[in-house]
Amino acid sequence: MKEGTKLAEFMIKDINLAPQGLKKISWAASHMPVLSNMGDELEQIKPFAGKKVVICLHLEAKTGYLAMTLQRGGAKVAVVASNPLSTQDDVVAALVKQGITAYAWYGATGDEYRLHLNKALDFEPDLIVDDGGDLVSLLHGKRRDVLPGVVGGSEETTTGILRLKAMEKEGTLSFPMMAVNDALSKYLFDNRYGTGQSVWDGINRTTNLVVAGKNVVIIGYGWCGKGVAMRAKGMGARVLVCEIDPIKANEALMDGFQVMPLIEASPLGDYFVTVTGNKSVIHRAHFQVMKDQAILANAGHFDVEIDKVALEEMSQEMVVVRPNVQQYRFSDGRALNLLAEGRLVNLAAGDGHPAEIMDMSFALQAKSLQYILESGDQLKAGVHKVPEVIDKGVAQLRLQALGYEIDQLTEEQKKYLDSWEL
Repeated sequence: MKEGTKLAEFMIKDINLAPQGLKKISWAASHMPVLSNMGDELEQIKPFAGKKVVICLHLEAKTGYLAMTLQRGGAKVAVVASNPLSTQDDVVAALVKQGITAYAWYGATGDEYRLHLNKALDFEPDLIVDDGGDLVSLLHGKRRDVLPGVVGGSEETTTGILRLKAMEKEGTLSFPMMAVNDALSKYLFDNRYGTGQSVWDGINRTTNLVVAGKNVVIIGYGWCGKGVAMRAKGMGARVLVCEIDPIKANEALMDGFQVMPLIEASPLGDYFVTVTGNKSVIHRAHFQVMKDQAILANAGHFDVEIDKVALEEMSQEMVVVRPNVQQYRFSDGRALNLLAEGRLVNLAAGDGHPAEIMDMSFALQAKSLQYILESGDQLKAGVHKVPEVIDKGVAQLRLQALGYEIDQLTEEQKKYLDSWEL
């Protein structure tokens, strides 16, 4: 990896951390063959030449490699954090050394976080990559001055797409956004296997406690919840699932899990993991009946799923008992342990999804941005599905990179499937 010809403008913690960050990015890159091969192609054709791209994602090694891949495709790139507790300062420093603009540091305050987002939009992007919808919301609110120059973008998360669809329904979304999270090659792997593994990576490294033989309560049984439950079961836990959707509740039952309302699960749980994308999922009534030393963790995008205000109001004392473990002590002698301030536990207390998983997700991001440019005015403002040819193409690229082949339909079989006649 060659160092950029000059340092980009930046607001970061310490540029001297760059060598350590570059090692992290190199490690991730060696396990991301799809994005590596795609980068080779992009470097040849330069589809992003003359374009500015702002990436608002969790700033760790895999994201760093995505930024460098888009840079190879000719883009001028700026990065900004989507979560102040997931930023890895050494990775951000390494990106600056590579000539990428960066505005982020670990532990940014709310004011600093908003400053960084605004500085990133001062970059005047043509394309954006968003995570949770913060950039899109800011563009359509206080930074409408930048809006006319934005050609389009892509969204990484379930939460972000919910916000985008709400904007689309109201008629306020002003440019096309690709729903990368809804691509099969994303949510079947990233949401299920990526979240499933990385959430427990974060919980286990933070608590250093056993999972086997304990009760794990999963709140939300979407693809992320399925992954977290599957991994908990694999570690020997008894899994209880809480849902509002009867179809998903039936899925959980048939997957072998107990299903019940959260208020019934609250006295039973040793671990609680929220995976809903909604607010105040665990609240005062649940805290009142939880057992002593229960672990509370969030795997949804924003830190609103566990009602931290109620938790603080109910407690007599708050103590940081381990890094990323805030203990709330009640007058009845019980204590509840909140991990990573209720933020995304897999990133705020870990390294996020495995590199091999993000390889597919970030390849979809790069291809989606390319698709927006190639589509031109044909792609209207709104939320757009990733085309099947891109979705399946990324999956095929991964198989090829791993050395696997699969069968192909014969012409006779294709004709049979396309016909209604016997």
